[in-house]
Amino acid sequence: MSRQLLGRIATVAGALALVALLAVLGRAWWDSRLPQTYSVMSYGTHDYGGGPAPPDHSEHGGGTSVSALREPGHEVPDARFELTAKAADIRLSGGRVVHALTFDGMSPGPELRVHQGDLVEVRLRNADVDQGVTIHWHGIDVPNVEDGVAGVTQNAVLPGESYTYRFRAKQVGTFWYHTHQVSSTDVGRGLFGVIVIEPSERQPGVDMVVAAHTYDGIATLNRDEGGGRRKVPVGTPVRIRIVNTDSSEHTFTVSGTPFRVLAIDGTDLNGPTELRDVALPVAAGGRIDVGYVQPPHGVSVGLEGTSVAITFGPGWPQVSETKPTISFDPLTYGRPAPTPFSASSTFDRDFHLAITKKLGFYDGKPGRQWALNGKIYPDVPMFVVEKGDLVRVTIANRTRVVHPMHLHGHHALVLSRNGEPSTGSPWWTDTLNVVPGDEYVIAFRADNPGIWMDHCHNLGHAAAGLTMHLAYAGITTPFLVGGEDGNTPE
Repeated sequence: MSRQLLGRIATVAGALALVALLAVLGRAWWDSRLPQTYSVMSYGTHDYGGGPAPPDHSEHGGGTSVSALREPGHEVPDARFELTAKAADIRLSGGRVVHALTFDGMSPGPELRVHQGDLVEVRLRNADVDQGVTIHWHGIDVPNVEDGVAGVTQNAVLPGESYTYRFRAKQVGTFWYHTHQVSSTDVGRGLFGVIVIEPSERQPGVDMVVAAHTYDGIATLNRDEGGGRRKVPVGTPVRIRIVNTDSSEHTFTVSGTPFRVLAIDGTDLNGPTELRDVALPVAAGGRIDVGYVQPPHGVSVGLEGTSVAITFGPGWPQVSETKPTISFDPLTYGRPAPTPFSASSTFDRDFHLAITKKLGFYDGKPGRQWALNGKIYPDVPMFVVEKGDLVRVTIANRTRVVHPMHLHGHHALVLSRNGEPSTGSPWWTDTLNVVPGDEYVIAFRADNPGIWMDHCHNLGHAAAGLTMHLAYAGITTPFLVGGEDGNTPE
């Protein structure tokens, strides 16, 4: 065979290989495109965690609608609020005006305070937020229809429309609320606020929220670029509820006094001990409560890496800023206490979730995409459980950035990190900061039926595909992502 013929054969073979490669890439690009309207139940791989597929589980309808999973409607609410979502200019303490999206013309929105056991009713009105709005009650284990996720538990509330949420405040702690419609942009623009569920009996002392948020690149605490001051008499017990409303981790400092960490993600810790010169990392979307007794001098709560700090004290003395030498570690802090289950329990479902990046297409866009168990959205796992199941989940972050993983509707008990068991106070979380290289084992009781989002609370990551769902067998949703309502949960 001549060299010329061999060359022609090689050329043809190369051309055919190139055509085949382009065909594969073209098919991958085509298959990655999200339809204009779809149900989250129709996508992904249904994962049963090593257990049997429930006989009443359906991917395409039937069963009980999320719309039926609500509080009874005939009872008179104990606490009633009305919030109006609208565009407004807000002025930061330094004088800069931000073109924001707000609740009631404010950002943060109104601070809602209720008591444990209250039946809470909140009517949401949309004045002029064009893309629509919802309210997600971050960290409150509400009935599924009250979860506020556009396209999953309701339709987005469009301009001129309203929607009423009702839920029983069964927990006690620090929580927050924010839109879950186009949340990757609109939470950052200001559509959020804080909700506190207080014990039924009044607690003595000062109880204050400190919400961190970045407006147009400006770090603030309670919308104050400097942080502000609060007068507190000497000897007063102080509880400070720190809320991170940004999409990135923040580290807080407490200067001027020893302090205790009282709660994480709305759940009190057992046997908290005094800390000093300890940094407090808080996940995006996470909360941490600290407490101390006011000394004669000032105490400040600061945002590390900025000049923003709130000062508490009887006057306004200068406070020497703490230079933390270690970071707070919930895995070993506080005293152990009995829990309803533990690492030695027998689990009904055992799931594994690996967060990686891989080359591919996401909604027609090529690049290195977020992947869950090696799959790119929407071909990601959907964890399927039955009511009453005891569920264990192993989460591994194999990327180079942190992922604050937020499971709606449930609080999970942290069992271990990188093989090291939790030895301190029981650590219950709804927003778990999984740093690069870490592997956590967590567990929860499947006691809140519904279809629940489970996603990274770096909302930009979620919008780029780092999101999935936990579905209870026998539960379906009539709501669709996209469509006439423009439902865009992330």
